[in-house]
Amino acid sequence: MSVTLDIRLKRANKVYHEGVSKVPLAPVSEHTASVASPPNADLSASGFVFAFPIQLISSNIEVAKAGKVPTGKTEVPFEFPLNAKGNKVLYETYHGVFVNIQYSLRCDMKRPLLAKDLSKNCEFIVHCQPQKAKIVPTPVNFTITPDTLQNVRERSLLPKFLVRGHLDATSCVISQLLTGELLVESSDVPIKSIDLQLVRVETCGCAEGYARDATEIQNIQIAEGDIRHGLAIPIYMVFPRLFTCPTLETTNFKVEFEINIVIMLHDDHLITENFPLKLCRV
Repeated sequence: MSVTLDIRLKRANKVYHEGVSKVPLAPVSEHTASVASPPNADLSASGFVFAFPIQLISSNIEVAKAGKVPTGKTEVPFEFPLNAKGNKVLYETYHGVFVNIQYSLRCDMKRPLLAKDLSKNCEFIVHCQPQKAKIVPTPVNFTITPDTLQNVRERSLLPKFLVRGHLDATSCVISQLLTGELLVESSDVPIKSIDLQLVRVETCGCAEGYARDATEIQNIQIAEGDIRHGLAIPIYMVFPRLFTCPTLETTNFKVEFEINIVIMLHDDHLITENFPLKLCRV
């Protein structure tokens, strides 16, 4: 007879909060959480390696004593408080490249000598407590011309263009849209496309040194082809779950975010305007 083991959370979205939530579920014997970079991740040209886990929470719970399990479906409900170990902080769940903050449950079922033990893992999501201070959106206006571009060697070779717009805020509530507007006032060269690019910037290290790496999370095309000049193009972006979190700075690592407006011209010139973002949860 086949025996299967499963973990089922009562909350469909699997989201819990430190000090407020209790995690109720079907049988589980251990829950752990850690923040770590991938093993032996080479984070810099100098060969600096950052690879160690920081355990945030760990406990073992016996949910059923030894005995015979009857035929059919058996459920063993229980719950545990979501509190960090000692002076640790339960950072918000985040799946990155060099920084991962994950919370998982593992159920182990010990079986008789001739039967194989069973084990099951399940990840749940932790959200940090909402920020009490009120966030006041501050619009950020921008103008993009050949003169405003950074790190350009042959500025005289660039085609002439003028792009204006605004972001409604760069201090953003993570559960709300990033919004704004962009318009092309003039361009000597036809436009091929305009994209929004969300970037995570992860900084890892310790006293021996730090390494900083920026990677793309998502890319959204907001215009294609040579759009009409003076036409307002709306900017909308949803912050993806798991791949973003409130801006985070600790002793050993930082997780920050940026938005790039990327304009591709038909002559293969690539124009990029960068805006640092501060994400929070309210």
